[in-house]
Amino acid sequence: MIYGKNNNKLIYDIVNIQEQASILDDILESWRAPLGEDFAAYRNHCYRVLNFCLAFSGESTEVISKVSIAVAFHDLGIWTNNTFDYLEPSKQLSREYLAKTNQVGWSEEIATMIEQHHKIRKFKANPDWLVEPFRKADWIDVSRGILKHGLNSALVEDILSKFPNAGFHKRLVDLTLQRLKTHPLSPLPMMKF
Repeated sequence: MIYGKNNNKLIYDIVNIQEQASILDDILESWRAPLGEDFAAYRNHCYRVLNFCLAFSGESTEVISKVSIAVAFHDLGIWTNNTFDYLEPSKQLSREYLAKTNQVGWSEEIATMIEQHHKIRKFKANPDWLVEPFRKADWIDVSRGILKHGLNSALVEDILSKFPNAGFHKRLVDLTLQRLKTHPLSPLPMMKF
């Protein structure tokens, strides 16, 4: 399906929604045990964010690779470190992966994508990086498509339906409530302004 540009903004047409991204699948598979019963929910969240981000950034091989790596690790620290204060562990996991795969040149950009993905305001530094498209993509998914950041509504709905929620948002609510009990003054440590 082809989705048109929205109000002449720089939003790319997507002919095919990415249902398989080998880098993303390989990374997620290597973390299947810590993800446990949340594996499908997290995988689908990753694929929704990947596709929203590609709608903003295009589908070059480098973009797909960078976004696949960032999205695989962006929330992973929740499960690997058993914490809702997961940005640092998630960034560390991405750095280790990039070092192991000889892609350290992407480390700063991907770490910043992870660090800023819950930023409320627009990310303005380094406009050539994928940080802002990634931030918008995650907000589209976290809001369940209420926020669209200019993406075509049909595209957003297609991506949301192709990758079912599988309890991901319920899990986020549960984790937020758990964190609120132990850290009432810092229930959402990942949020940035």
